[in-house]
Amino acid sequence: MSTDKTTVIFGNKMDEKTIKRAEKSKKKYLKKYGDDSDKDYKINFTPVDALDFMSVKNITFGTNNQELTDNPLIVGNIRMGFGHYRISMAMASCAHALGFTPYWLDLASFDTTGSKMVRAQNNLYSLGSKISQKSKLFNKLVWEPMNSEGFKKITYNAVDQKNSELLIPIFKNIDKDIPYIATHVWPSQGAVHAGMTHVVNAIPDNWPMGLHLSEGAIHTVQTPFAYLGYKTLDGFSKTPLSGIPETELKMVGRFVDHELLVDLEGDNERRKQRITESKPLRILLTVGGAGAGFDMFASLVKHLLPYVESKRVALFINFGDHKEVCDRLVKKTGINSFKLYFNDYDGLKKMVSEIKQGEAEGVYAIYNSDIFRAVYSTNLLMPVCDLLITKPSELAYYPIPKIFMRHIGGHEVYGAINGRELGDSLNEYPTAKTLNSAVDRVLSDKEIILHILDRINELKKQGYYDGAYECVRLAAGLLD
Repeated sequence: MSTDKTTVIFGNKMDEKTIKRAEKSKKKYLKKYGDDSDKDYKINFTPVDALDFMSVKNITFGTNNQELTDNPLIVGNIRMGFGHYRISMAMASCAHALGFTPYWLDLASFDTTGSKMVRAQNNLYSLGSKISQKSKLFNKLVWEPMNSEGFKKITYNAVDQKNSELLIPIFKNIDKDIPYIATHVWPSQGAVHAGMTHVVNAIPDNWPMGLHLSEGAIHTVQTPFAYLGYKTLDGFSKTPLSGIPETELKMVGRFVDHELLVDLEGDNERRKQRITESKPLRILLTVGGAGAGFDMFASLVKHLLPYVESKRVALFINFGDHKEVCDRLVKKTGINSFKLYFNDYDGLKKMVSEIKQGEAEGVYAIYNSDIFRAVYSTNLLMPVCDLLITKPSELAYYPIPKIFMRHIGGHEVYGAINGRELGDSLNEYPTAKTLNSAVDRVLSDKEIILHILDRINELKKQGYYDGAYECVRLAAGLLD
């Protein structure tokens, strides 16, 4: 296998201009952050308390190498909003269910040249996302085109591949034959460059993009649309390209946690019972990353408050690890009556257990300063809620009835489209008015969610939600 992933990508030769741009980019980061290619980073492990039920261990650096336990599987990721952490949790969950010990490798968490490079690029992306929410002109002319067409170009991958060579030192003391699943392309590229032999590149989006290419890994996608996009690489260049061979591309289904699937039919039956008995409809809202789409989010909460007061809705809001968004929401909506679960993870788990068979009413506000607890709080709440309202990012693929707020970045559009076509979601609603109207419709017509619940049960039987299990089996060499 060639170690060069920049000049030729899946048999497609890059032009000299692109190659020089890639080399210049890597040199820029080396100059800024230093060359650590000779460093010997020793591998240590610490437990992740929030995920102790699946025995997750976090990979850190120390003075001496520690030994991994039997049947290890590494989940390589970066924190970029909540999405890639959430998918990583699904992989770790299914790995544990299949008898593996999951290890968590956040490549952005170290003090290495490659880690600093990742954080710098992530900061640029976050800044662009925030500006796009404040400037319609920037969003229309820059952000939307970049997220749908700019990242799609195969030349974009050439530059990323060169930058990802900076991640190699992190892997120096990791056994190269350990099963490895990456939930972002940079951890996948870094692992391949470092010589890891069983790399799965779990692609999070339904919109095919050059950004997600990691030649040398098995690319796993969640949908037929994504599969054909990567098989052909149509639209990745102005000229026709050779696509990804079948040996490196697998359609596996949606990436969902074991805990959300093990009693999904029972969860759906309880949902049906609550709806037919006219209990308050349990609506779960998630505040992404730094509160993107806040104005629409605030409008929706304000619209739902009369329903809460009349006990037609019980509202659950996970603010993640962004308490300031809760403060802004209070100011914007005038809401002053919360059932608070702020840094109270045990209290949250107790409440979830109580309302599984019991009653829920009012507004529940959830926040946790710990990133693992912040993300997994949504997982705890999903089985006991009836409707999820979120932007169509990674949560678009989860087995719960969904309504989508306006996307943040053009690539997310196709997650909403997939949900609508499979029938486990309603549409993406681009304005506060249309979103609020959709919620009104669901509340006035019980048959909508009842129909979606039946469809979710059908999709589970067909294996549509088994993608994370399949990724584990592929990484472990249990599937062809």
